[in-house]
Amino acid sequence: MGDKVTEAEFIENRLVIWDPKEGSEIYKGGFFGKPIGVPKPKTLEFDTPLTLDLIEGLYLVEKSVLKVVEEPGKRELSVEELWRRAEKIYEGFGGLYAVFKDLKDHGYAVTPGIKFGCDFAVYEHGPGMDHAPYLVSVKQANDTITATDIVRAGRLATTVRKRFIIAIPNAPTGENRYLIFKWHRA
Repeated sequence: MGDKVTEAEFIENRLVIWDPKEGSEIYKGGFFGKPIGVPKPKTLEFDTPLTLDLIEGLYLVEKSVLKVVEEPGKRELSVEELWRRAEKIYEGFGGLYAVFKDLKDHGYAVTPGIKFGCDFAVYEHGPGMDHAPYLVSVKQANDTITATDIVRAGRLATTVRKRFIIAIPNAPTGENRYLIFKWHRA
């Protein structure tokens, strides 16, 4: 991603980069977002607008790569406004964002994990480049997790050949803890 700041429009609970060329550049810079109408991009460039979720958008705004507006060319939304909107959309947004940011800052490609029943699918190289080796669920330190929850998540992860990780954000210190489960056959 270069020095240019790309404009995205806030629509409902998503961000849209209307210019396909600018969207392709953002996508290439870390596998951010999804091109509209392209479920699994096979190339890094596309001829369609790019949608981002608010977690990705906030991260890119903090990195000074993206600015978010209410309408094209109109008022820019501040980081604080985006944060408040995200808290209304995502339960436990602060923890989700802390884990997303940590994983991105460590060079991983991170996508929503909804189809796997978790918060994030994490790639070492990126979607279309490799399969996501990790499924991450974000939990608070005081959350209750049952043995059944762990077995259910572990069985799903094993079925799709991934490792299951519980991420525990620790906002006061800025450090997150990661519990990685590896399943052995008896």
